[in-house]
Amino acid sequence: MIRVSFFVLLLLGLAACQDKTGPKTTKSDSKITIDGSSTVFPISEALAEAYQAKARKEGLSDVRITIGVSGTGGGFKKFCRGEVAITGASRPIKDSELEICQKEGIEFVELPVAYDGIAVVTHKDNTWAKTLTVSELKKMWEPAANKTITRWNQIRSDFPDAELHLYGPGVDSGTYDYFTKAVVGKEHASRGDFTSSEDDNVLVHGIKGDKNALGFFGYAYYKENAEALSIVAVDDEDESNGKGAIAASPASVKDGTYQPLSRPVFLYVKKSAAQDPALKGYLDFVLGQGASLISEVGYIPLSQNALKAIALKLEKGTTGSIFKGAKSGVSVEKVLGL
Repeated sequence: MIRVSFFVLLLLGLAACQDKTGPKTTKSDSKITIDGSSTVFPISEALAEAYQAKARKEGLSDVRITIGVSGTGGGFKKFCRGEVAITGASRPIKDSELEICQKEGIEFVELPVAYDGIAVVTHKDNTWAKTLTVSELKKMWEPAANKTITRWNQIRSDFPDAELHLYGPGVDSGTYDYFTKAVVGKEHASRGDFTSSEDDNVLVHGIKGDKNALGFFGYAYYKENAEALSIVAVDDEDESNGKGAIAASPASVKDGTYQPLSRPVFLYVKKSAAQDPALKGYLDFVLGQGASLISEVGYIPLSQNALKAIALKLEKGTTGSIFKGAKSGVSVEKVLGL
């Protein structure tokens, strides 16, 4: 009788140990890996911090989120190799990237998370380039301008006879891809003699210290440094809308008048990883409570109808891209058919 009782107690003790160790193992395995766009990074960072604070409050202190910044192109490379569960992108996935994902067996869900405007900016002491047309921007940035268009008065005769110094994202950047397509007319086509970086903060610092500089990057980086930079209003030269030159702002991006440099930004999520409870919880937070953080970091939130449609897409596990090849400046709601 004593032996039986001891055996029962031993089993109960083992079961109790298993109950105690089970949740700890789950917690220690709750790691979410994110990479990709420097433009989307402030969104990912803010959402990660808020979600981790929420997780700690709910007793899930071991949920860890790591965020890398490889640029949109670099992020897709890692994502399609299966190295990260989520990648941020400041443009839709390309055909070439889609082919790599398919070859590697990576299925994904495409999640628009916010709107962003590509801000065209100058040094704060630039008193002449308050407005530019798309044609003038093209004249600055097209491949034919390489080592040829080097002075401000070559853009407009009443601009000063001073050197023109250009700053822009690197070639792995989705912002670079989007800007070249919208302004030059062909993605990845630009002059090569400009200062480039995948880190938008490097571009901000460069323009701050160069009176003759002009550059472009996501609006959030301008907003954070507005005291040291001037924003340029852009005229898309489309007579049908009659708007003239419009500067990037939350209002002009949201109402679609800042053209052609308004765009949605995305998270691409590996479908198989989305089944993980920690990752699912994070994504539910991103499309729910976390949406209120978007404007706090300088981006423009999507409509509630759009967020509901995207959350349903995630719940159903609908894979593939519906934004690939979409026209510059197109709204999320329009693509979703809302």
